[in-house]
Amino acid sequence: MELLCLLADIWMTFAGFVYGWKFIRHYDNYLLGLEWLIVGTSGMNALVWLLLGGNQDSLQVPLVYFFDAFSRSFGITLIVVLGLMQVTHRYKAPLAVDIAVFALATGAGLYLQQFRFPEFDLGPATFYLVVNALTTLFLIYFSLRLWRIGAKRLAIGAGLATAAGTAVALMDDFFRIPGDDATRTTFYTLALATWGFQLCAYYFAYRALHNHNARMGAEPMSGQHSVTTSDRGEPTTSAR
Repeated sequence: MELLCLLADIWMTFAGFVYGWKFIRHYDNYLLGLEWLIVGTSGMNALVWLLLGGNQDSLQVPLVYFFDAFSRSFGITLIVVLGLMQVTHRYKAPLAVDIAVFALATGAGLYLQQFRFPEFDLGPATFYLVVNALTTLFLIYFSLRLWRIGAKRLAIGAGLATAAGTAVALMDDFFRIPGDDATRTTFYTLALATWGFQLCAYYFAYRALHNHNARMGAEPMSGQHSVTTSDRGEPTTSAR
């Protein structure tokens, strides 16, 4: 099971770095790009920790809890919603908003990282549950938008990723997998694999909506670049 956990972490790290860079490079979407890169960095930090033996006194442990709190509070919630709105509502957040939401997530991560397993605190757990539920409502809408443009497989994939992410969020605080060990290896194997799946599924779903909007002439432009589509379906930028 330890090997599976290691592989799941590598998968999530790969998805975070690769698709995070693609969000920035191809779509000029720094909200999603940076959040994906942060998740990738979190996975890399956890990977180093696992390879060094998983010592609870390791310097990586505080970072593990910080990155977890960062993403669960306002990262894979508010930041993701604002980032996806670029293809659902043609809304590109101004730089001030980008900075503000990342500062908010950083502050939340620094504060909430103190609440650590195996201790249970109802306040943070309820907060995580509420923000996840609100984000899930938007992601259901996001999947429906994909279905309506005919991207049914991607819509199903995004929907399954959202459902799996919600299940993981519930297990994180309120449920325990029977027979799991003291370090929750089974849970974290499922969680890391699920988070990697989410990063991948949302990227391809975003790409489909972006390309649909571009064909309809509805994709917002940013900066001094025009957007064209490459043979692989990836947009490329060229200076005007």
